[in-house]
Amino acid sequence: MTTLPHPSIDQIELAHVLAALGDETRLAIISLLAEGERDEMTCSQFLHLGSKTGLSYHLAKLREAGLVNVRPEGTKRMISLRRAELDQRFPGILDSVIACRAA
Repeated sequence: MTTLPHPSIDQIELAHVLAALGDETRLAIISLLAEGERDEMTCSQFLHLGSKTGLSYHLAKLREAGLVNVRPEGTKRMISLRRAELDQRFPGILDSVIACRAA
């Protein structure tokens, strides 16, 4: 099975996390994943946020920043939020950013 590269917890940098979250589409993706603490979502569940090409780009940026885990499953990509790891590395950062978006 093909796997995609993800940064380890100690490789996740705050500047990259904040840069990734600075885009409205990427912030919307993170908010949807955090909503109800869903385990995984498919790429198609984000189509209302943009084109397939655009979503692929945004999901790659989120994965490279260490915010999401992308797991190939056949022709699908299963997306999950790396909340536990992010909360360990940067306590409260996700909750703060998501709360600011909702305000």
